[in-house]
Amino acid sequence: MRDFNTYRSRPAPVLHRCSKLLLAILIPFGLTTTTRALDGKRAVSQYLHQGWGSGQGLTTTPVNTIAQTPDGYLWIGSSKGLLRFDGQTFLPLQPRQPEMPPINQVLSLAVDAGGGLWMWLQNNGILRYQDGHLEDVISRLPGESGVTAIARTRDGGIMLSTLINGIVKFSGSNFSTLAPSRTSVVISLAETTDGRIWVGTREAGLYYLDSQHQYHAIQGLPDTKINCLLPGADGKLWIGTDNGLALWDGNEVTSHNVPAALGHIQIFAILNDRDSNLWIGSAHGLLRYNSDGVSSLNKGSQQPSTPVTSLLEDREGNIWFSDSVGVQCLHDGAFATYTTAEGLPSDDNGPIFVDSHSRVWFSPLSGGLYWFLNGHVHRITNAGLGSDIVYSITGSGDDVWVGRQRGGLTHLRTGNGTVTSSVYTHSEGLAQNSVYSVYQDRDASIWAGTLTAGVSHLTHGRFINYTTRDGLASNSVSAFEQGHDGTMWFATAGGLSSLLHNQWHGYHSQDGLPSDDVICLLQGAHEVLWIGTAGGLAYFSEGVIHPVSASPPFLHEAILGLVEDRTEALWVATTSHLLKLKVRDLIRGDISSKDIRDYEIEDGLRSRQGVQRTRSAVLDNSGRVWFSMSHGISLLNPTLRNTPLVTVHIEGVQVDGNSADLNDQVRLSSAHHRIVFNYAGLSLAEPDRVLFRYRLDGFDEDWSEPVSTRQAIYTNLDPGSYRFRVIASNRDGLWNGDEGTLPFRIEPALWQTAGFQATCALVLGCLVFFAYRIRMRQLIKKADLRFEERLAERTRIAQELHDTLLQGFLSASMQLHVAVEQVPADSPAKPSLDRILQLMGEVILEGRNALRGLRPTNRSSPSLEQAFTATLQEMTDPDKMTYRVVVEGSPLPVHPVIRDEVYRIGREALLNAFRHSHAKSIEVEIEYDARQLRVKVCDDGCGVEQSVLDRGREGHWGLTGMRERADSVGAKLRLLSSSNAGTEVDLTVPGHIAYEAFAKNGFATWLTNLLSFRFKEK
Repeated sequence: MRDFNTYRSRPAPVLHRCSKLLLAILIPFGLTTTTRALDGKRAVSQYLHQGWGSGQGLTTTPVNTIAQTPDGYLWIGSSKGLLRFDGQTFLPLQPRQPEMPPINQVLSLAVDAGGGLWMWLQNNGILRYQDGHLEDVISRLPGESGVTAIARTRDGGIMLSTLINGIVKFSGSNFSTLAPSRTSVVISLAETTDGRIWVGTREAGLYYLDSQHQYHAIQGLPDTKINCLLPGADGKLWIGTDNGLALWDGNEVTSHNVPAALGHIQIFAILNDRDSNLWIGSAHGLLRYNSDGVSSLNKGSQQPSTPVTSLLEDREGNIWFSDSVGVQCLHDGAFATYTTAEGLPSDDNGPIFVDSHSRVWFSPLSGGLYWFLNGHVHRITNAGLGSDIVYSITGSGDDVWVGRQRGGLTHLRTGNGTVTSSVYTHSEGLAQNSVYSVYQDRDASIWAGTLTAGVSHLTHGRFINYTTRDGLASNSVSAFEQGHDGTMWFATAGGLSSLLHNQWHGYHSQDGLPSDDVICLLQGAHEVLWIGTAGGLAYFSEGVIHPVSASPPFLHEAILGLVEDRTEALWVATTSHLLKLKVRDLIRGDISSKDIRDYEIEDGLRSRQGVQRTRSAVLDNSGRVWFSMSHGISLLNPTLRNTPLVTVHIEGVQVDGNSADLNDQVRLSSAHHRIVFNYAGLSLAEPDRVLFRYRLDGFDEDWSEPVSTRQAIYTNLDPGSYRFRVIASNRDGLWNGDEGTLPFRIEPALWQTAGFQATCALVLGCLVFFAYRIRMRQLIKKADLRFEERLAERTRIAQELHDTLLQGFLSASMQLHVAVEQVPADSPAKPSLDRILQLMGEVILEGRNALRGLRPTNRSSPSLEQAFTATLQEMTDPDKMTYRVVVEGSPLPVHPVIRDEVYRIGREALLNAFRHSHAKSIEVEIEYDARQLRVKVCDDGCGVEQSVLDRGREGHWGLTGMRERADSVGAKLRLLSSSNAGTEVDLTVPGHIAYEAFAKNGFATWLTNLLSFRFKEK
């Protein structure tokens, strides 16, 4: 058993609360303008009748009382407790507070102006429920009060009759006394429009109270037991007793104007709906009293009547009543259907026709001709019509033309209250006595289509006959229609034919007809001829037949009836459906299943199957549409349907199968994975027609497609704030503007918080950094090892070259010196030997320089800037050019191997600039940065050809050697040259390779790198 607080709704905005308050005030007095009451012109049997008992989920019977709160819910009080009904589900409710009395034996319900629901329990308890809060109101009265009656006052207050405290009224938050207690037991209360309080007793008759005196009414009452009171207009009061109905007319109690059918019956409840129909709940069942008299719900029924004990008109205009069986509802369907229960001679009828006097002419399939008006049915027996089968009816004014199975063509004149007839048969020139279709054109001439002999045209008193020999598609003619241009159209079993100016034209399936068997025709608006065939619907426009290729399969059934109403809607009766379509959408070809209204039994039809007659669907002069169906004749008035909008409520939220509390701040844990929103659209009489659209703000980009289910499911939502919204549409497809909303928040788990994620990101960053540092140490160690290996190899090579090749050159040079000294000075060989000695000296010098390059420098070697400055001393004619060395940044300790390689690359660039560039200015720029070591040599000389920069000069290895040295230490060498701007050699070595600090103090170097980078960014 669920409790009240489980279903507590969220507080609505101020405007919404005001609208609810206004609705609560207006509903009991029938003053709302959004809907109509039940159509009082219909017989009670024509209303749609639904019942809920033990087989439909209502287990707490018998029902004592019914009420509706402004939120749209129906409340049912029974001997076993209180139930809330949303149109589909009965929900028993009990308070969860232990101090509250249980809700059982509910005798009466009332709703105050604030929307609070008052419950009168058999144990004399009075409870008030609103927005999930339950209050024991009777505790505010002293003593054991002994409640005997409860009612609502005109201003929305609640008045009670008690044995101890008399008649009291609750308004605001306190009770006030209206009248002292009486010796007779009060069982009914009411306040009339003149402010009088009326008191009905169990055995002492009727009283009224005003500010000056009391009045005791006995005279004129049919009985002294006053079961119920109903205020009327101008201070009038309807009085229900154990012996019939009476009326206080402002001066006296009288039964003179009360119909005899309402006398001498036990009356338990009275209701005046918003269209002034008086509904009476009596021991004989439910009765309705209006200007057409008294109607009974059980008229013609073989079931015994059960007493009706309570009545309610809901906000949609439906009538609810209760009896010993359960709860029942009467409401208007879209259609009012006439059958034998409404006085027709048969439920199975054929053609229909509505004349200019609004008489509905019809013929049962078994034979005969009838018309009815205002519930009165008349039979036509002229010219043997009472025993013949009628196929078709048409006419105009007071003239009615009838096509018969055996009796040919009959003309009826109905003026002056009499019916006269004329008969045309084969002897008068009619093509055949079996006339299946009749049509009267705009010239008042008559066209008769026979079963097998073609068409007869009656004009100027004589017949002209047409058959297939004249151009008719088939001699079996089922319908006629005249076009706007005067063309006569003929529906036949072999296709569609037209006749204009004595010219015939035929149309068949190869011309676009869904089938050659054409059943019915309709000349519609927009110069469109609608064509119903055995294979579906088509239309003729601008000389072409267009089949309707809509996807719903029922549009391809046999079309038995067509009619277009004044709202430009096309009504189509098929073998199993009654459809409403929009003409403009059909012509544009822009129609789908959702644009087609398919009417069902729940709309007031007794059958969905049409009948195959020339006219089974017609439009009368008032704009009403009539259909002859396989069970009854159904009437639709498309201009009077006014369906109310649907009220939407979010009834609950389930989180992983558990119900959540719908309080002001709904907060859910992100540990939950499945959230189910349960909602309802309160259209109590037709809940299955309600469609919903929903969206979750913060997740959905748009509204969902229309659905009929009452649940929306979301899974694995991320933490954050959301708002669930739902709207509903009524049976006519109108979407309400008052949506149901539920804001909520999903709280993040620890691992989903920003702080936790930031901490994880920091830890991950540190791990990545330390992994990076470890990898760098490995790479540097590996590079150092490789450098040491290369250094050792170069040292070995230098030693071998010194001890072999260079020593050999020195020895040879010394011997050559000895030999040259012995050669006379005037010897011709002397100059050649001197040149050889000079050449050998240069070779020895270059060899020593090469050996010096192969050997490593020691730690005390000069820095790069000192080495490049000293290079100038190796050049010839240094005064002919400007030379400078520029240092940027604070010098950092460079790895010896890297220092030597950088120096040799730079020295080679300087030598090239001194020897070949003819430059006037040479500049060396050394940049120390934690991220890199950069050396740039620039001159303003003649430049180098691009081909030489790319591939080097044939026989020279300077540029190639520079690139090889740079690649060997992981440096990047860039060479740029231009004839206008000289040459630029740019060498960049990554900091973790160039500096010794990376190997010795990684964190300090990383920090220096970071600060240097931030500084440069700024």
